[in-house]
Amino acid sequence: MAYSNFTLEEVLTAFRLEIVESIGVFSNIEPVAPSAALAAELEKKVPVAAAINTEKARSELIVANVLFELLEQFNRRISFFSGIDFSVDVESGLTGVCDFLVSLSPMQSLLQAPVIVLVEAKKDDPAPGLGQCVAEMIAAQRFNAEKGNDIPCVYGAATTGTEWKFLKLKGNCLSIDITVYPIAQCDRILGILSSMVEQKA
Repeated sequence: MAYSNFTLEEVLTAFRLEIVESIGVFSNIEPVAPSAALAAELEKKVPVAAAINTEKARSELIVANVLFELLEQFNRRISFFSGIDFSVDVESGLTGVCDFLVSLSPMQSLLQAPVIVLVEAKKDDPAPGLGQCVAEMIAAQRFNAEKGNDIPCVYGAATTGTEWKFLKLKGNCLSIDITVYPIAQCDRILGILSSMVEQKA
């Protein structure tokens, strides 16, 4: 089994996670205003990505731009990776390619300490991407432990680019914010992502 094969039910059962669903888990996070450059890019690219309506278009035209903005907001003290193999535990099915990983390390040529895992959902709904996202978060948790990275929480986002759902994994407790954050609220999305990098969420 690979990350993409996990449903939410399967990953919860396989890894014995406790789940807490609630509205507005990240609602108290301060927004972070997008730069004028990102606002202009999204204004041009979101309609095109929505019209093409493929995962590839949405990831390249929206998600990558948001993550690059995050990189800039932190003056490149972090790094992000797109489409890399992240096989951590083959026997447990924690294997495959991740759409996006964000690392606390500024090193761009080598993956270290992934903090945020982002997965574009299938079609127009982020919900089907939750199982894959959680499986990757568990892999990130194990990766961090193996590397001696003392990171208390691993975060995730299942997204279509235009809609974002956020998750938090601490130990075996999974919190899912059932609020859907639209790209029109880019400042809230950036605020949540920033708080994840700072481990304040």
